[in-house]
Amino acid sequence: MNWLLVIAGAAVGAPLRYLTDRAVQSRHDSHFPWGTFAVNVAGSLALGLLTGAASAGVVGSGLTALLGTGLCGALTTYSTFSYETLRLAERGRRGTAVAYVAASLAAGLGAVFVGLTVARSLFM
Repeated sequence: MNWLLVIAGAAVGAPLRYLTDRAVQSRHDSHFPWGTFAVNVAGSLALGLLTGAASAGVVGSGLTALLGTGLCGALTTYSTFSYETLRLAERGRRGTAVAYVAASLAAGLGAVFVGLTVARSLFM
């Protein structure tokens, strides 16, 4: 039955990704893909919080499937990140592409770490 929870979470995460991406990107007049960057960092933070809560036994497997695999899985997007990086490089914006990769990795890993640390401090 966890697969139904994954579907339900994804049904919320995918439109949330699209709407957030469009809202964030519309506020920036640059070539940097701020919308995808924002959803990936937010999803990483949420997954860190969820993982920390799950490791403390506060969150069960059903909620992990709903929010972790479903919502966060559909909210974050490695394929769009890869495509946008390639498009930046193809358009001669190699410096921006490298900055996008570096910032995405640093911010995503940092967000997971912060989320995990916050959850552990709250629940352990």
